Amino acid sequence: MPDKKKKILLVDDSKTVLMMEQMILNKAAYELVIANDGRQAIAKANDEHPDLILMDVMMPEMGGFEACAHLRSVEATRGIPIIMVTTRGEAESIEKGYASGCSDYITKPINGMELLSKLKNYLGE
Repeated sequence: MPDKKKKILLVDDSKTVLMMEQMILNKAAYELVIANDGRQAIAKANDEHPDLILMDVMMPEMGGFEACAHLRSVEATRGIPIIMVTTRGEAESIEKGYASGCSDYITKPINGMELLSKLKNYLGE
């Protein structure tokens, strides 16, 4: 029986960024689930049980730091690796990301090789 595809939740309010992430990840045959803000991310994480979450920081409704902290506070989603994907590369934002519970941090524009390398690491591939 073939291995089950790993499921990745992509969270970003930018259709362009989501399209780029999908182009990078489609080559690696992951199952992709999409959310456009932090509230949707929490709902989809609970419904879909992804293996990993890629989360933008600056979004309407609820930002990535707040959504990440919420996901970490709930038993069902606490162990899911969350990688922040953001234009905010300054030390203060990176510290805030880790403080909110993210597993890792990638800055935009996304480097496809870096992203795939981090995913393989967190997904144990």
